[in-house]
Amino acid sequence: MPENAAPAALPTAHAHPIPDRHGQNLFIADTALHDLLALYLPEDLRTHMRPHFERLGGLAGGLLDELAGTADRNPPTLKQRTRTGLDEQKIVKHPAYVEMERLALSEFGLAAISHRDETLGWKGKMPPLVKYVLTYLFVQAEFGLCCPVSMTDSLTRTLKKFGDPELVARFLPRLTSLDFDELAQGAMFMTEQAAGSDIAATATMARREADGSWRITGDKWFCSNPDADFAMVLARAEDGAPGMKGVSLFLLPRRLEDGSLNHYRIIRLKDKLGTRSMASGEIRLEGAVAYLVGEEGRGFVQMADMVNNSRLSNGVRAAGLMRRAVAEAEYIAAERRAFGRTLDQMPLMQRQLDKLRLPAEQARTMVCQTALALARSDAGELDAYALLRILTPLIKFRACRDARKVTGDAMEVRGGCGYIEEWSDPRLVRDAHLGSIWEGTSNIVALDVIRAVKREGSLPVLRAHCEKLLGDAALAPAFAKALRDALARAAALAETAAREGGDMLARQAASALYHCTSSIAMAWEASHSGSSPRLRWAQLVLLHRVLPRDPLAPDAMPADWSATATRTAEITA
Repeated sequence: MPENAAPAALPTAHAHPIPDRHGQNLFIADTALHDLLALYLPEDLRTHMRPHFERLGGLAGGLLDELAGTADRNPPTLKQRTRTGLDEQKIVKHPAYVEMERLALSEFGLAAISHRDETLGWKGKMPPLVKYVLTYLFVQAEFGLCCPVSMTDSLTRTLKKFGDPELVARFLPRLTSLDFDELAQGAMFMTEQAAGSDIAATATMARREADGSWRITGDKWFCSNPDADFAMVLARAEDGAPGMKGVSLFLLPRRLEDGSLNHYRIIRLKDKLGTRSMASGEIRLEGAVAYLVGEEGRGFVQMADMVNNSRLSNGVRAAGLMRRAVAEAEYIAAERRAFGRTLDQMPLMQRQLDKLRLPAEQARTMVCQTALALARSDAGELDAYALLRILTPLIKFRACRDARKVTGDAMEVRGGCGYIEEWSDPRLVRDAHLGSIWEGTSNIVALDVIRAVKREGSLPVLRAHCEKLLGDAALAPAFAKALRDALARAAALAETAAREGGDMLARQAASALYHCTSSIAMAWEASHSGSSPRLRWAQLVLLHRVLPRDPLAPDAMPADWSATATRTAEITA
């Protein structure tokens, strides 16, 4: 180039070949979510919450996303002593993570919202779905912090449900506070080296003192948020029964009444594949002071309530990860040009985007359905608990597994940039692998689906719920029949899995129930919203994830599934 020649002009932003979605409002851009909220939330509450959803959507697409990236690159560290030699352990968190804590716990009240009579200017109890929509938006930027948020929420729920009134009155105010300097965080210290899912193998011991207090001794192997203000801990009373019946639930404070640290040590922090922003560690309890929660010897039953609540949160977080991954892929496909066309004009890319959308849309439909079942169960409605009891492990099992594939396949749409840590894709892929491991691996959770069938009578309740949705949806008769037939076969498979020796079918049965339930619920949503894309997604779920297909034959939607029903036409009009 000649010495005095002007440099070539940079391409304008709209013409730049590398699309970047950063700065987009993740709520405003998600019009399908708006349609769902119109079906699942009362109009007055939806109107009140919209500015809050929009604010969080803007943060998640901008500042919060930047904070999450910074915290991911600067994980917490464990400081064993003060500079003067005092043995006061502290987990040092990056300021970016602390700011995310403030946003989640104080500004939006994600952990306390279900336990307050007024939050975000709304007087009265918030339905669970509001909390889950906020979490769904938040997690699209930051996944790791949502684990402590969920555990704090679940610990508070369990303490209120089983704790002695004096214990509840003593500690609940901090757990429900929105004052960032005052509020308390929660954790679960349950896993041991030999006692992961096998709670009966718990070796941590609890000794009752003469004054009625308890002292806990033992090692806990995987403790997320290890410096939390309070933790729920499983331990075996010294004079308790062997096996599961000897395990009790305790509330463990980080600090004692005099302000000193309780008698346990954080041995080290885990070097994790994902959720790097949030600390997880190993803890040694050295005669730590704790308080019995609920009835002695019923620890697992009481902890199960906390675990189930956390499992639902896992499903919500998996849905949020998938939504972020799919939205990124859709944006790239619409903006990136190759061979004279945008990527989303190419038939094979259209097919790939559909394969990403299906599990993402299934998951958020199941979030809505399960949140409503939780609200009904807490209100004491007949059969609502049995429905919640099967929907919760269904979404935890399938959505968390789907998130691993969806995030990976969406990364491929971005191409080489998707493999670079400057972008969100690697973090999404790493974080997505957590959901199917924590709060029960896939095998454990699939077996829990079968346990709900056997012990809670959940299967006929689920079938009745799905039949009610079908009866309230205007669908082509052939499609409605296909849905009913598939559900009947899935239920029969689940019944077989619930018989002696049927455990090997648990995962297959859980997947079948999830796909049939989500397809039926999506079809109901489409009927009531007039959404033709949602109806098509419901049909594709049934066609691709449930019914038998010839892998050597071209795909073909049955023609009689698309017959227009009168009510659908009326709604659309």
